[in-house]
Amino acid sequence: MRVKLPPVHESWLPKEHALYRPRHGERQRTALVSALIFFCVPVLLLIVGVKPEAFENRKLADFPAGWNFFGGLDRWATDHTPLRKQAVATERWISKEIFGETPKIGKKPAPIGPVPVPAPQTPTTTRDPSLDGPEPSAFAEVIEGKNDWLYYGFDVKGACQPTRSMDEVIGQLRKLRAAVESSGRKFVFVVAPNKTTMVPEFLPARYFGKDCAAKARDAFWQRIGPEAGAIDLRPGLDAAKERTKAPVYSKFDTHWTHDGGVVLTRAIAENIKPGVSTSWKVTDGRNVQLPGDLPPLLGEQNTVTLRSYKIAPDGISVATRPVPPSPTEPVHMTQSTGTGIIGGKVGMLGDSFTFYVGQYVVAPFSDITLQNSDRVPQDPTKVGAMLADKDVVVFEAAERSLVGGVNPLLDQGVIDRIAAELAKRPK
Repeated sequence: MRVKLPPVHESWLPKEHALYRPRHGERQRTALVSALIFFCVPVLLLIVGVKPEAFENRKLADFPAGWNFFGGLDRWATDHTPLRKQAVATERWISKEIFGETPKIGKKPAPIGPVPVPAPQTPTTTRDPSLDGPEPSAFAEVIEGKNDWLYYGFDVKGACQPTRSMDEVIGQLRKLRAAVESSGRKFVFVVAPNKTTMVPEFLPARYFGKDCAAKARDAFWQRIGPEAGAIDLRPGLDAAKERTKAPVYSKFDTHWTHDGGVVLTRAIAENIKPGVSTSWKVTDGRNVQLPGDLPPLLGEQNTVTLRSYKIAPDGISVATRPVPPSPTEPVHMTQSTGTGIIGGKVGMLGDSFTFYVGQYVVAPFSDITLQNSDRVPQDPTKVGAMLADKDVVVFEAAERSLVGGVNPLLDQGVIDRIAAELAKRPK
């Protein structure tokens, strides 16, 4: 009589049996321990109070919702990993000190195996033929220049791979201007030039995208003034450079110095009321130290020392006042009217270039509200209602956000909702 044995797990068989397999071999134990460390340590760090830091030139990704949940979950999880900043610094140190090369932080390798790899995109113009590397991954997040100068890589990547054509960008800017002016308000449009535009002398002789970025930059500045009515700040910035005998952009930061803030403020004020700045007295303030926003992208830390200024619109009373650098809500400031100060209500939509030097922007206005343009898409109707209370609308945009086609004020839905609010309350 044959007896059928119950099924037995292979790990329960005698070790001498040919089918014996241990339940957890050495490799399995190593893998399990590694998985526990990988998943549990970040959670434990969060529990004990180690918070993720926003060390890149942007805020941390929001938790994804809706149709973008799965597509945005990876970026959110990456941004919110504790000690990520320190990990980036460690990766950079190992790559440079041990292997002698700069790490391509954040670049994803091409897929391997049977999955077909898409053909690389071709730049819109001919690139430097001496450069090697696949097209999509060769753009640097930070361009390391001469004498340790750093440049924001999107200045180049956005120019070579824009999300909107220049024709479309110009068209959207015209629509925004028409929406403001048709409601009876004055529209002032000013562009903050890229650091790569104003301080090219420290750029490396060779970097990926050099040719196509130069061509896009030249085309942009040839068209943005005549076709979109932008104020050209480049002559004023060049004059400030000549006067101070120093670049008007920081070595370790993508923004301009406080000299750029004074140039911006004077240009806007003169456009609204020509001759208003003749009474101004601009004097030196104290030196301030700020962390540069580019070294953290390389896992490093460097500060920039900036000379601040005091603006007295009437030549006597200083009107520069502190402004939050990254406000979540509009900043409204008022002061008494007088010599050198523009009356009426002004609403200004600006990006990080505006808020980097906000203390000067508010100085010559009796009533001004500053709104971070990055937050406009969250509630364009609310922003439109704020602007509907103003007599003048000022729009400042970084060159790279327009050349790359990513500025939030280029969105048709945003323009339409702002236009609708302005039309409800014409001047």
